[in-house]
Amino acid sequence: MSGGWLNQETVTVSGGDAFVHATVLADEAMQYLAPRAGAVYCDATLGGGGHAQRILEASAPDGRLVGIDRDLTALAAARTRLERFGDRVTLVHGRFGDARKILGGLGVVPIDGFMLDVGVSSPQLDRAERGFSFMREGPLDMRMDPSSGESARALLERVSVDELADLLRTYGEERFAGRIARRIKEEIEAGGLQTTTELAALVAHAVPTRERSKDPATRTFQALRIVVNDELGELERFLADFHELLKPGGRVVVIAFHGLEDGLVKNRFRDLSRDPGLPHDVAEKMGLKPTADLKLLTRKPVWASEAELAANPRSRSARLRAAERS
Repeated sequence: MSGGWLNQETVTVSGGDAFVHATVLADEAMQYLAPRAGAVYCDATLGGGGHAQRILEASAPDGRLVGIDRDLTALAAARTRLERFGDRVTLVHGRFGDARKILGGLGVVPIDGFMLDVGVSSPQLDRAERGFSFMREGPLDMRMDPSSGESARALLERVSVDELADLLRTYGEERFAGRIARRIKEEIEAGGLQTTTELAALVAHAVPTRERSKDPATRTFQALRIVVNDELGELERFLADFHELLKPGGRVVVIAFHGLEDGLVKNRFRDLSRDPGLPHDVAEKMGLKPTADLKLLTRKPVWASEAELAANPRSRSARLRAAERS
């Protein structure tokens, strides 16, 4: 590591102490990541620092961690939460899709493990001014990093009806995408639709049927949030070369919250674990080193336990996959 371990970057953001987030699948994540002393880890979607704290505790006394997040409010909260770990922690304002550039710049490649918890966090949903929630009135923003990029309102103004219908169908899996898109564009062109609750009400009127226990605006908000933040693009960029940043035996744990994300992870893990010669288990029995890049640690996704679901209902859609670098 060149120049020694870098201290935490200083970012001053008001309201950081309001970022309270229940860490999802924490025990399961630690089981598969298996942090140890002397190792280097990257929590590439740091959030409030819940997983990072567990990693640092498990890798004491000298395990180190790089935390990456595009949300400055999350970074401020994590900095407070992780302050007691001192120079074992480096925090970076950035995107997890840029992990290669960030970790390379810090001189820590290859590392011993990646932690990734993709999607929106509870504090982002709960703060009306962020514009993520259809249950709280706020601006149509939805940016995880409000300091850059295009807001949801700007996106709705820019795209055509057909483009909007396509993104609602693709990223929200919304079967009434065309009907919703037409209503949205009509309202935008009339100068309306400035808030999240206005959009939610419009979608509710446009959708002719209801799903049990699901607000009719759920899919539309999901689609817009994914596009505004290029969430699937970020995940694809991470998955493209994360394995090259891991040491042999290094592990990656990914928690996803909907099928589009999980499908990308599943397929990439599967592709990297395919051995052109022998399957892992056969090669190991023969005393041979597998030639595939990854060994799957989870054949199927790991879901939250009944106890966690009772304590945190938002964990119901969380699913975990893990793999190890060969």
